Amino acid sequence: MVSRRKNVLDVREMVRRFRMTQSDREIAHDLGTNRRTIAKYRKLAVQEGWVGAPELPSAVQIEARMAQVAPNVIFGPQSTVEPHRDRVVELRQKGVEVTAIWQILRDQFGFQGGYGSVRRFVQRVEKRTPEAFVRVETAPGEELQVDFGYAGEFFDPKTGQKRRAWVFVATLAFSRHQYAEIVFDQKVETWLALHVRAFEWFSGVVGRVVIDNLKSAITRACFHDPEVQRSYRDLAEHYDFMIAPCRIETPRHKGKVESGVRYVKRNALAGREFASIDEANGHLKRWILTIAGLRDHGTVHQKPLDRFELEKAHLKPLPMTRYEIVVWKKAKLHPDCHVVFGEAYYSAPHRLIGQELLVRATADRVEIYYHHERIAAHARARNRGQRVSNAVHYPPEKLAGFLVTPVRVKEQAQAIGPATLELVEKMLSDKPVDRLRAAQGIVNLVKRYQPARVEAACRRALVFNLASYRTVSSILKQNLENTPLPPEAVTEGPLPKTAVFARPIHEIAAGL
Repeated sequence: MVSRRKNVLDVREMVRRFRMTQSDREIAHDLGTNRRTIAKYRKLAVQEGWVGAPELPSAVQIEARMAQVAPNVIFGPQSTVEPHRDRVVELRQKGVEVTAIWQILRDQFGFQGGYGSVRRFVQRVEKRTPEAFVRVETAPGEELQVDFGYAGEFFDPKTGQKRRAWVFVATLAFSRHQYAEIVFDQKVETWLALHVRAFEWFSGVVGRVVIDNLKSAITRACFHDPEVQRSYRDLAEHYDFMIAPCRIETPRHKGKVESGVRYVKRNALAGREFASIDEANGHLKRWILTIAGLRDHGTVHQKPLDRFELEKAHLKPLPMTRYEIVVWKKAKLHPDCHVVFGEAYYSAPHRLIGQELLVRATADRVEIYYHHERIAAHARARNRGQRVSNAVHYPPEKLAGFLVTPVRVKEQAQAIGPATLELVEKMLSDKPVDRLRAAQGIVNLVKRYQPARVEAACRRALVFNLASYRTVSSILKQNLENTPLPPEAVTEGPLPKTAVFARPIHEIAAGL
């Protein structure tokens, strides 16, 4: 029997009239019900013996019997899915999702109904007893609930453009007093700084902070990213509070702040235009103290600020020192002996190239750890792409190139001889071109040749006015450093660059 199920009291009234031998027409007229419906319920009443029973059955008895003998009597008109009931039940028992069932009905049976019809039908077939829950009220100073919510676009004075922004809301579970602030990102630094400002707004600290681990990237990271966990735990240790995750798919466990986020978005921000994010945040603070804090709260039926007067005495005092924002991040040491952090580069000992290190960063300092041991410390870079290096982190054999300076090259050249020094100074005086590396190459020739030979080669290069590494190197390769000079070089000094060596040019290496 499938039809519109009447209210149990309406059915009981029908049964009472059946017992009074009133006709279907009369009952339909009095109750404003279709005669076909009256006829169906009369048949059910006769079958159950309600009409001839000594006493009129109670509403409880009627509802219980209807649930047993007429389970297919449903509210509303017959579902378009009803003809496929057996198939739907079979698929659901196999764990098939409702979306897939809808598609199967369309493909196999030409079902013309929508997905919503199938979903509602399955809900009726699989009717579940609603889950009961106990509303838990926390003690004063016990809990703070925090969350992010998308707030729209706001003007950023720093960039001169509108940017996407989020509103951070922290709600004291007992008083419902709030702290709210709009920010442009959900970075770890921002997340930690918002907590610091929230505690300072309340002038105290709670016993635990409940956060959601489903929606925003930062709150997910607080439970799934080890580095973010460590950063957040540093904050918790400083303020001495416990971190409590909201259980997955249980919004009631964090309903105070979630309703608070909605309240902020719909009441404080909706329908308002702000010249900048700073103006919006100023409005939020005034709104909390003059509107949100003075309203009659729908759950506790008291003003949040009045309850906060009771709660603030139970908050733990702020630490003596303000928390310094600390961010942890894993970073691999690259072959150039640097890790990447915050779009800048920081050196670490070369022996750890390829290893995964841990970076600890504050606003002014970057420290690098390996197995919990600090192995490097730097001042924090102020510009994107900046390299912050310590020479001792490089291999010894690479330091010479790393520490090249004009002064050091001149000192090395002077140790070789006056001609070498003169040649190097001439190269370094060539201002439009940076020839420091080439000058270093000349003084390094003593690693392959005797210093006296290098000095002689530099002297010969000066005679021919060719101050270059390639010239000196070629003279040494060709053993020309002691070849007699042309007479004009002896009497007239250095020859012009158009002059030739004592030997034909084809006998000298190409490129001189």
